[in-house]
Amino acid sequence: MGILDSMYIGSNALKAHSARLDVHVKNIANIDTPNYVRKIPVLNSVSGDSFSMIMNNMQDGKFGLSSTGALQGGVTYGGIVEDPTPGAKLYKPGHPDADKNGYIRASNVTAITDIADAMMAQRAYEANVAVMGITKAMAQRATEIGK
Repeated sequence: MGILDSMYIGSNALKAHSARLDVHVKNIANIDTPNYVRKIPVLNSVSGDSFSMIMNNMQDGKFGLSSTGALQGGVTYGGIVEDPTPGAKLYKPGHPDADKNGYIRASNVTAITDIADAMMAQRAYEANVAVMGITKAMAQRATEIGK
């Protein structure tokens, strides 16, 4: 895996965790919105060659610069799914969204859950910024070695 591969993986992770954080922020903002359904971000792993596959190639004598294939991995943002948990029924007969019995559905967003998920997304974002900074420092050191 080269330095550019590391930067590519890091940039994909930054985009994914940024989008993930946006989803949680929107959920928290709509906590009191009737009929709002909580959105759950989906992250997909980008799988590359596994460690065992590389070791098997080495054992078979196939290991070389072109035999490793794509060593990339990481994560991508895969969109959102809606939380199937129904919100509580509230009796508000004068509300425009009320049914014939006077009930509306409250939002199914739980503040604690989305705040915790948003904090995890923020930490993941910060970790990827740090990894990209380390990769940048490694690239700078590599150019100094060549001088």
